[in-house]
Amino acid sequence: MSADLLSSLPPSLYADTAHAPPVTPPLDGDRTVSVAIVGGGFAGLSAALHLAEAGVDTCVLEAHEPGWGASGRNGGQVNPGLKFNPDELLARFGDDLGRRMIAMAWGAPDFTFDLIRRLGIKCDARQNGTLRAATSAVTTDAVRVTAAQYAAHGIPTRLLDADTMRSATGTNRYPAALLDPRGGDLHPLNYARGLARAAQAAGATIHGGSRVISARRQAGHWKLKTETASVTADKLLVVTNAYADGLWPRLKQSLVPIYSSIVATEPLPDSLAARILPQRPVLYESGHITVYYRIDSENRLLMGGRGPQRSIMGPTGALAYLQRYAVALWPELKGVRWTHAWNGQLAITADHLPHLHAPTDDVLIYLGCNGRGVALATAMGQQLAQRLIDGPSTTIDLPFSDIQPMRFHAFWPIGTHAAMLWGRMKDRLGI
Repeated sequence: MSADLLSSLPPSLYADTAHAPPVTPPLDGDRTVSVAIVGGGFAGLSAALHLAEAGVDTCVLEAHEPGWGASGRNGGQVNPGLKFNPDELLARFGDDLGRRMIAMAWGAPDFTFDLIRRLGIKCDARQNGTLRAATSAVTTDAVRVTAAQYAAHGIPTRLLDADTMRSATGTNRYPAALLDPRGGDLHPLNYARGLARAAQAAGATIHGGSRVISARRQAGHWKLKTETASVTADKLLVVTNAYADGLWPRLKQSLVPIYSSIVATEPLPDSLAARILPQRPVLYESGHITVYYRIDSENRLLMGGRGPQRSIMGPTGALAYLQRYAVALWPELKGVRWTHAWNGQLAITADHLPHLHAPTDDVLIYLGCNGRGVALATAMGQQLAQRLIDGPSTTIDLPFSDIQPMRFHAFWPIGTHAAMLWGRMKDRLGI
């Protein structure tokens, strides 16, 4: 397969509006480095940046181009936290690790926005908060429980009532919501490309169109082969997330790649855009099947949610259900032109938590952000880099685990479709 075909970016609003990509030529000659990174998404690019800033000779091998996967196609929401409430994390992982997980995950947006400011990355970054919105009596109760736990743990959030939500969103849909002011949004592809440029400027080498086809131990080192050349490294980081293939045994079977879809409008008139999320937070609905949306810096409405479990790179009609939902929320949108529709795969793990593996002392594997990857992967990139520098004694704020393939993994497309249908039914019934 040619490098041009490998590195071509799938169509999306982001692809149409992004800055020019950094130059990341395919690997064309054998080389030796201290650390090799497989995967050029947020986690791999953040790790490469922090390794290079510490003076570590680092090489990133990416099958396509930086940001090609979920990092360059996601909803652009920089959301805090993990799926579970703090008390459950403490009960599951104990006081020390549980509190470190809470501090890292809920502080990840601050880490991300601080990094963007430090590096001067131009990616329309705005830290205007994240709304976790209830849509029923059941989800209202759940949001209130979460709010109480956040208050007990000193997490700076506010519980909003229905009247406040009406003003905050321009719709009567939400009886309550939790506002975390640390959340926000950005142009994810520009962010990925900005991280790549910063990593290169710090001394890292990034090769696009360089899919790693094998990784094996050889004379005390790791030898990674692409179709054209090889890299020999002292240490290895694998961060392929939902696009894991057969490179590392059983890794692909340890997660489910789920397609998440987004549809975007043309830039809205100022008067209309001012009525939808006027303070410009991002919002995701608290339910079995999440819908999420934001108004971008050009007044476009981006609506996202679960969609067809196949690639969408064409007409917006494939996501008509999201358009209908938007008009139900804001009838003034009727007749507005929808210009883009796209999707990409995110990694869902069986326990809905990120997975961190260390098969040997010189290998780290990280994947499974479960839809919260913009901030989480960025923050984890720094911690992964520090572990690769200082070795196994370095503390990381996530639990390590063995790679565990899911049972009946081959049937995941059928199970995913059934789970989405059942989840949508429960959301409609408010249960």
